[in-house]
Amino acid sequence: MRQAAVQQMAEVFMDMAANLPLRFSWKLADFLGRVWFHLDRKHRQIALSNLKIARGEELSENERKVIARRNFIHLAQVVLELPYLRKLNPDDLDGYVAFHGVEHFEMALKKGRGVLLLASHFGNWELMALAFSLHYRPVHLVVRPLDSPFLDTLITKIRTRGGNQLIPKKGSVQKMLRLLKAGDAVALLLDQNPAWYEGVFVPFFNEIACTNKTLGTIALRTGAPVVPVFNVRQPDGTYGVFFEPEIVLSISGDTTRDVEENTAKFNKIIETYIRRYPEQWFWVHQRWKTRPYKPWPREM
Repeated sequence: MRQAAVQQMAEVFMDMAANLPLRFSWKLADFLGRVWFHLDRKHRQIALSNLKIARGEELSENERKVIARRNFIHLAQVVLELPYLRKLNPDDLDGYVAFHGVEHFEMALKKGRGVLLLASHFGNWELMALAFSLHYRPVHLVVRPLDSPFLDTLITKIRTRGGNQLIPKKGSVQKMLRLLKAGDAVALLLDQNPAWYEGVFVPFFNEIACTNKTLGTIALRTGAPVVPVFNVRQPDGTYGVFFEPEIVLSISGDTTRDVEENTAKFNKIIETYIRRYPEQWFWVHQRWKTRPYKPWPREM
């Protein structure tokens, strides 16, 4: 009973916050992000360590620190934008979210084998999923329930407002296969560290990273086209949603090799966007936590 009351109060507070000007929330995020960076030693060190692994000597220590600080500010903006997503409607999208390259998604959909959307924790990924469902069509999102039931309930309501359907990550493969067979679109976030048995070890920046193999495995099994999509915050605070052309998969007949090489391709595309907009990725996650037993054996 108490949890339900707290949940209701939080939703009322978020609805009140949604009435504040967006520019105010951006200024507040700038302040809170800097404070967060200063006080949260654990996540500051994770971000700086990740940048060191990813970019090595490409960046000086000061450059890594600047990117990490901007990343904390960006993530604070993402959090403070959540109340607005609770009330976002199709009329609000003009001037706030611009879509680019949607024809790549539409051409892939016309093949009749469903579409696998390659996504990542980039820009405001929650806004991207909601905005697409409001402006074009709902999709199915493979998600891992958040550790906090309280937050999971809040985020689930945002994710599904436009008709998107959620697929719990655990036991998701069979449902994904059925959806693709029916010609539906399924989105997967591929940029976080999985357990070793869920992934393959392939290059990501200047190091190999354990990367979930589900997308590569299902793409080979079903022939469903893989279309990358990214959400990028623009200098004026608006967002662009960018669909990239369908990825040409490596198909040699050696399934193990093909899954590895295609997953490495997926990582390379994500890396390209992170290099362009380094402050907009989720650097506070331990991306290289799971380590391999042996080095990456193949030449790309």
